[in-house]
Amino acid sequence: MMKENLNELTTFMVVAREQSFTRAAAQLGTSQSAISQTVKTLEQRLGLKLLSRTTRSVTPTEAGERLIALVGPALAQIDSGLSQLTALRDKPAGTIRITADEYAIRAVLWPKISTFLHHYPDIRVELSTDYGLVDIVAERYDAGVRRGGLIAKDMIATPISPEIRMLVAAAPRYLAAHGRPSRPQEIASIHQCINLRLPTQGGFFSWSFLEGGRELKIRGEGQLVFNSIGNV
Repeated sequence: MMKENLNELTTFMVVAREQSFTRAAAQLGTSQSAISQTVKTLEQRLGLKLLSRTTRSVTPTEAGERLIALVGPALAQIDSGLSQLTALRDKPAGTIRITADEYAIRAVLWPKISTFLHHYPDIRVELSTDYGLVDIVAERYDAGVRRGGLIAKDMIATPISPEIRMLVAAAPRYLAAHGRPSRPQEIASIHQCINLRLPTQGGFFSWSFLEGGRELKIRGEGQLVFNSIGNV
């Protein structure tokens, strides 16, 4: 029903502006009889005569003038909005929302975004720092960046950076007092670890090692816990 109404109103507005069924038909790319039938259907729907027809001219009636005043601005606004959307094909604009952890923003995204913003001044990028497994669709994000092991099972992911390897680091003073571990298992059983607590998993972030080509995950113990890599 709405589609028919818009078509009838648009046709009526063109006829009223051109004051001619012939010129309106040429502008809309249809026949004069089709234009006449469309206007007649609108008049029957409203129960009002909208156009006065003579052999020389077509002019709006009082009801037609009132209809023009009522719907004309709305139709013009619709046309303007569609034109603005069409322009996005040639000139991208709008807001891109991305959720990512601090390391991903600093090391992976920002080097690219700084250049991207320069080339696309009409695009605004909103970065949200988060370590959780966010529902991207529900939270209205355009993309999410997470480490490979923190991807929800129902998400489709693609790598956006080379593989990033992590290292275990300790202060020389600490190693002098507690010794240097020779195997990953010693880290969990002997040494004081600085842990990262993930909000969606509740527990500590597992430390991953490769031992003999096999991945080994351990959870260390320690006195200090953070919920953000930036604080470490």
